[in-house]
Amino acid sequence: MTTLSQELVAKRDRLLALVSSYESCAIAYSGGVDSAVVAKAARLALGDNAVAVTGVSASLADGELDQAASLAAQIGIRHERLKTDELSSPGYVANAPDRCFHCKTELYTQLAAVARRLGLREVASGTNVDDLGDYRPGLAAAAANGVRQPLADCGITKSDVRAIAASWELPVANKPASPCLSSRIAYGQSVSPERLRMIDRAEQFIRALGFPICRVRFRAGEIASVEVPRELVPRLAEPQMHDSVCSELLRLGFHAMEIDRLGFRSGSLNESLPLHEIQSISKA
Repeated sequence: MTTLSQELVAKRDRLLALVSSYESCAIAYSGGVDSAVVAKAARLALGDNAVAVTGVSASLADGELDQAASLAAQIGIRHERLKTDELSSPGYVANAPDRCFHCKTELYTQLAAVARRLGLREVASGTNVDDLGDYRPGLAAAAANGVRQPLADCGITKSDVRAIAASWELPVANKPASPCLSSRIAYGQSVSPERLRMIDRAEQFIRALGFPICRVRFRAGEIASVEVPRELVPRLAEPQMHDSVCSELLRLGFHAMEIDRLGFRSGSLNESLPLHEIQSISKA
């Protein structure tokens, strides 16, 4: 078990006290480390008055739901599955830079309805302090729907989250981030169930080859831009490995494959956005 510093013990205790003040809560729970820590805190602070809710749609990678359910059982928190329909939103399908706003609006609107049905006072997310400095239009949707952010409110960073998760012996303490599959599609390229399935299957194939962290970005022209950690780029570029991956991606429906020589970067598709556009959406 990881031993926390005095500073982190204080943050953890503030988190438990804050969540306790909610009296009851539904957690937007993906099974990642952030939402898992909130779920664990809610279970400790609120007992049966806490419910973890996972949104299920075509943008959820295969296997993630089963992992989330297993972790919820380990935490001991009630776990609900919520079918969301963001693909019915023209703003989401169009995939402009504010796509995440439309997705989270769908999630939080439905999650609020679940909370009302179950008699829960608050809805909470796993947003941490580091998220507040990133380009995340979904935060505007959270604010519009009154979603609480206990990690951020307690000054808890991503590294803090992982340390607290390790101290609570949560198996996701070091789990890589796994954002929704739609985040792999370049802005302006429409989102569809078919494209999401292509991306999911491509990433599963590449991970099975020994690249546990990878992204397959769907770019204009049906091009798959593959990102793996920079130190693993030479291995991916080896002729036999390259040909194997390329052949599979073409079979899945991509028209071409390229390797991003800069390596994996979280949110790399945001690099193409003008600064003024990021600022305007972030303030919306």
